[in-house]
Amino acid sequence: MRILLIEDDESLSETISFRLRQEGYTVDISQDGEEGLLFIRQKVHDLVLLDRMLPGLNGLEVLSRMRLEGISTPVIFLTALGQVGDRTLGLNAGADDYMVKPFDFEELLARIRCVLRRPASLQKERILSFGDVSYSPDTLTLRHLGNTTVLSKRLGDLLELFLRNPGQVLPRETILLRVWGMDSEVEDGNLDNYTYFLRRSLRKVGSALQLTTVRGVGYRLENKND
Repeated sequence: MRILLIEDDESLSETISFRLRQEGYTVDISQDGEEGLLFIRQKVHDLVLLDRMLPGLNGLEVLSRMRLEGISTPVIFLTALGQVGDRTLGLNAGADDYMVKPFDFEELLARIRCVLRRPASLQKERILSFGDVSYSPDTLTLRHLGNTTVLSKRLGDLLELFLRNPGQVLPRETILLRVWGMDSEVEDGNLDNYTYFLRRSLRKVGSALQLTTVRGVGYRLENKND
């Protein structure tokens, strides 16, 4: 599970992110409302932990904009504003839960699990499509006609990023940030290895899509049948 933490208190954000990573979550951090909204629009996170009082856009503005854009990623407010009216305003704006600072970390974990736990009857498999392939981020399954292959989580995250930005040149720095995270100390050569494996997976299912190297910049996923 990948969580986006939007919190301008650097000490608090480092503490929360450290403990969430210990629990096995992947965590990205933003300390600004406008930047946080840009990350949300990438639609790569399973949950957003959102402060109310942020520089740039405040938390209510971030939440209102993402909901108006049809982004349904679950949101838990983490805020010092704890009056009944504050909680009501946040929940009515589209938050899935509301926690008042200071809070117990074990309770935060319980709230996260609760928000992410959905009845099976309400679950819908997400499918991303481009050219002649479809991909399910939920099952990590790549499909072309009757051929399928299951990807690793990291390789699946890489493919998902390209499928959400088809035909666009994605700089290496952007890919490393979105797939490996802001705080990850990943070697640049790892990206080349993963693009090799992704190309091999596309060939394995018989897809005509090509992952093209743009020298000095990054990579682009192209449909050669267009």
